[in-house]
Amino acid sequence: MEFTQIIGYILAVLVGITLGLIGSGGSILSVPILVYVINIEPVLATAYSLFIVGMTALVGGIQKAKQKLVDFKKVVLFGIPTLIAVFVTRRFLVPVIPDIIFSFENITLYKSILIMLVFAFAMIFASIRMIKPIQESDSDNHQPINYFKIILNGLFIGLVAGFVGAGGGFLIIPALLFLAKTPMKIAVGTSLFIVAIQSLIGFLGDIRSDQTIDWQFLFVFTSFSIIGIFIGNQLSKVVSSDKLKTGFGWFVFALGIYIILKELL
Repeated sequence: MEFTQIIGYILAVLVGITLGLIGSGGSILSVPILVYVINIEPVLATAYSLFIVGMTALVGGIQKAKQKLVDFKKVVLFGIPTLIAVFVTRRFLVPVIPDIIFSFENITLYKSILIMLVFAFAMIFASIRMIKPIQESDSDNHQPINYFKIILNGLFIGLVAGFVGAGGGFLIIPALLFLAKTPMKIAVGTSLFIVAIQSLIGFLGDIRSDQTIDWQFLFVFTSFSIIGIFIGNQLSKVVSSDKLKTGFGWFVFALGIYIILKELL
């Protein structure tokens, strides 16, 4: 086993801890770990990330369900449009994007670079949402739920998540809070189930005869991530989620800037 893989497995625990603590952010860590630590090609790394985050979020979601912190009606409401969008994106959109987007004189934009740049901007957007305090929606709010907006939001989340190989929890939780009037604790548990469904469906869209998947590596990495979500779930009982979310947001912001500079320079 190579040294970089050992470091990657250790960092995989952090992926699970993040999901367990704040219900999102797993893919924000897993993709850079796979690309920059283990040196996996970005397109394949986004596919691996979907499986890793999907399986880890599923375990976390089951934990939250046992604590009665999952609204399964909203899992279906968000999950159906989201999983349709992420599957279509992974199966049909990503494969048809050419390896070279454009080339002009000494400037060439490759598909792998485009994916990492889009991912970095998604990270920066996510970090701003994490840094900015999210006020829990009022459970007594009698304003009607806008189902049309929820469906459109689900389609958008699936498109973004499918393209960059992210679970989309950083987009799902605000949508659950403000569009679906969901209390924060239930939003986290519900988000984990939605992330699990859309990520695993998106990964199925990646399984093709011309793509080689290292299942042994994938299962080992995912196992360490699942260990992390058990740790994160226990830590969530003693650590302030608001402070952790803000600190993690600044870390994600810095990492997003780093990826942009690295890919462009």
